[in-house]
Amino acid sequence: MHNADTTNNNSPNRPNLVAITMGCPVGIGPEIILRFLTKKKSVEQYLPIVVGDIGVLQRCAKELQISVDISAWQPGDPVHEEKIQVFEPKRSKQYELQPESLSWGVPGKETGHAAAAYIMEAVRLITHGELDAMVTCPIAKYAIHLAGYKFPGHTEMLASLCDVQNFGMMMAGNRLKVSLVTIHTPLSKVAEQLDQADVRRIINLTGETLLKDFALAKPRIAVAGFNPHAGESGLFGHEETEIIVPAVAGSVSEKWELAGPLPPDTVFKMAFDNKFDAVVAMYHDQGLIPFKLVHFEDGVNLTMGLPIIRTSVDHGTAYDIAGKGLASDSSLEAAFFLATQIIGNRKKT
Repeated sequence: MHNADTTNNNSPNRPNLVAITMGCPVGIGPEIILRFLTKKKSVEQYLPIVVGDIGVLQRCAKELQISVDISAWQPGDPVHEEKIQVFEPKRSKQYELQPESLSWGVPGKETGHAAAAYIMEAVRLITHGELDAMVTCPIAKYAIHLAGYKFPGHTEMLASLCDVQNFGMMMAGNRLKVSLVTIHTPLSKVAEQLDQADVRRIINLTGETLLKDFALAKPRIAVAGFNPHAGESGLFGHEETEIIVPAVAGSVSEKWELAGPLPPDTVFKMAFDNKFDAVVAMYHDQGLIPFKLVHFEDGVNLTMGLPIIRTSVDHGTAYDIAGKGLASDSSLEAAFFLATQIIGNRKKT
């Protein structure tokens, strides 16, 4: 195993440190972190720092009979690959977690405060140059709201912490990459919320992300239509002619190749066959159903437009199996390694 200890986080020779936020303490986050980090192959110059609670991880390890050394870490401490090192956010006494009193799969106000603290501290550490990227385990929006944070999800919370208004969601895998114009919008309201400026914004974010984070020389981007057959010249709807076509025309660039709007029932197969590097989808399920059909186990959620690097698992807290030893760490593994690739790619630009 590669021995990568360092005592100076600001040293140019230190490894890149990747935060893994624990997510909801009573979801599958603790388990998948333990499973991934106890089997992780060595990655030269990329090491994980968990932002979470040591007690929760120790309890999870004990219950699942995972033998591992879990210890506290602070900026400036040595980084030991053979240990799981944890940065614990400071919280007021009323919000301190009591691991033995928690019930797997039962979130509450205290777990919401904890999950929010992990996210905020990871952003702070990256902003101050102590860490280089973050990988997030799933949170419960319900518990986050109970704790007083009224964000729709992780993505919006991170954008607020980074003071960014122009951001977006991309789901990334080896065979498909899909970005979304609307995200958690009820299907009945998607048409009224589709906006030419937003379509153009997401196309441009997708192009810049493919250039910077994936190091593609000239990305090929497909834009999905909204209606069956991409509207069939207005026969099945006018969103294409009134919104998407002008947005595509306004996003033409020498930096990327752009096509669309293309029929939604064929564009993902074309991308799967390597005719495009990414597809811009108009709404959540239009993009995520084909994506998860291909990348259900190894998909990664990437936040576009942030000044920091953030990747995430593409699944939820899975409360129904939390604490049962059934969770797969495949998506966390993929998210971690994508974060390391993006660190390397951004340093080249």
